[in-house]
Amino acid sequence: MSTISVIIITYNEEKRLDPCLKSVAWADEIIVVDSFSKDKTVEIAQRYTNKVFLRSFKGYGSQKAFALAQAKGEWVLSVDADERVSESLKKEIKEAIKRSDIFGYYIPRQSFFCGKFIKHSGWFPDYQLRLFKRDRARFEERLVHERVIVEGKVGRLKSPLLHYTYNSLTEFLEKMERYTELWAEEQKRKGKKGGILKGFGHGVWTFLKMYFLRLGFLDGRYGILLASLYANYTLIKYTKLEEKWKKDQK
Repeated sequence: MSTISVIIITYNEEKRLDPCLKSVAWADEIIVVDSFSKDKTVEIAQRYTNKVFLRSFKGYGSQKAFALAQAKGEWVLSVDADERVSESLKKEIKEAIKRSDIFGYYIPRQSFFCGKFIKHSGWFPDYQLRLFKRDRARFEERLVHERVIVEGKVGRLKSPLLHYTYNSLTEFLEKMERYTELWAEEQKRKGKKGGILKGFGHGVWTFLKMYFLRLGFLDGRYGILLASLYANYTLIKYTKLEEKWKKDQK
């Protein structure tokens, strides 16, 4: 029978980690890699597993690659602390890993924003490659927006992974600050250039894409709010990239 390891990376997740771990307690193994949290994250993790590792944050890709290296299960499920595996998804995963011709699965993700599950705006089904054979997968070591690469055929599951992403605008803005900083640093390392005009152009396109092409207007006021926030996010990351280049020149 196939075994499954769950990997999670954390930092100051005491408010969201417990329900996440509870939703994957059925797994054969749970691995938590924590970046020296200052709250009770580690204490909570240790209630569910004795495989809790402390490691300085070196980027999302690097952290998840380290977590994957600790896994012993034939299959690996990668989840974030703000995600939950429903009962229907658990059953589907257990059936999926019995197959020998597929080495990874995309899982649809349904995200919760300020009190509501978003059904459009590019937020659903939002397929994520999160379930994969351990010996056929690796993580790209990117600072942010990491992804897993699977060698071989991949399939899709139907039951969604529940993503309790932002309970408030404050949470969104805090994460935006961290993500834009990491994105700008990574793009600078690649020699990419930024700028306000480039950011504005990409930001306008982001708004149009989310609100119209991806039917964000069907999400009501949440749709226009999300499109506006992500347009601003796009503008900020290109502006930060330009600032990093200017700082080096000085």
